[in-house]
Amino acid sequence: MYRNRSSILARIGLLATVIAGTMAAGCGVRFDMQDQPRYKAYKQNEFFADKLSTRAYPEGTVARGRLNDNKAFYTGKIDNPNPNAVAQTTTDAAGNTVVTSFPDAIDEFPLPVTKELVERGRERYNIYCGVCHGPGGNGDGMIVRRGFPRPPTYHEDRLRKAPVGHFFDVITNGWGRMSSYAYQVQPADRWAIVAYIRALQATQDPDAILNSTAKADQSGTAKTPAAAATTHGGGK
Repeated sequence: MYRNRSSILARIGLLATVIAGTMAAGCGVRFDMQDQPRYKAYKQNEFFADKLSTRAYPEGTVARGRLNDNKAFYTGKIDNPNPNAVAQTTTDAAGNTVVTSFPDAIDEFPLPVTKELVERGRERYNIYCGVCHGPGGNGDGMIVRRGFPRPPTYHEDRLRKAPVGHFFDVITNGWGRMSSYAYQVQPADRWAIVAYIRALQATQDPDAILNSTAKADQSGTAKTPAAAATTHGGGK
C-alpha cells in the first residue's frame, strides 16, 4: 500500500511538471490582439488620402435595421436636390462668413408636432444644447460664460428664416465648432429638439405665435411648434 501511494504521488508530480512546462512554453509566445498592428480610434493614418484611421462604411452598405429610406426624416434634406444650387452667404458684424440660404433643407417637419414632441425636445435640448446655446436660445450657455466661443442666437433673423431641415442637419453632422450629436441623439429626438427651437423662436416673435395659434384653431390641431407651445404651455 505504501508503494502504491508513492507511485501515485510520483505520477502526480510528473503530471504537474509536464503541465507547468507546457504553460511556461505557451506564455513565451503571445498571439492576442494587443500584438497586432492597429490604429487607435481617430488617430492619423497616412495610408488613406483623408488621413483618417477610422473608416466610413463602403458606399451602398446598409446595416440590418438601418435602411432609413425616409430621407426627409433621417437627413432633413429634400429628395431630389439641385446639384447646381449654391448656398448664399453674408458677413456678420464680427466679420464671420455665415450661410443665409439652405437650398437642400426641407421646410416642413416630417412628423406631427405635438405637445409631447415639444416637451421631449425641451428635455433633450436642456441636456445636450443648453450648455452652449443657453436656456432661451440666446447663445449664452454656461460653457460660453466660461470662455467657450459664443454660438449665434436662434433669434436672429437669419435663423428664424432657416428651414427646419437646417437645424436637423446641424445636430446630425455638426457645424462650425459644433461637433455631430448623431450618436447621442436619435433622429426622432433631433426633430423634437428642432421643434423646441422653433418654440423658443416663437416666444420672442409674438406675430408668429398668433399666426400659428390661429392656424391651429382653424384646423383643430396644433401642427406647429409655436401653436403647440402656446396651446399647451410648452416652451419658455
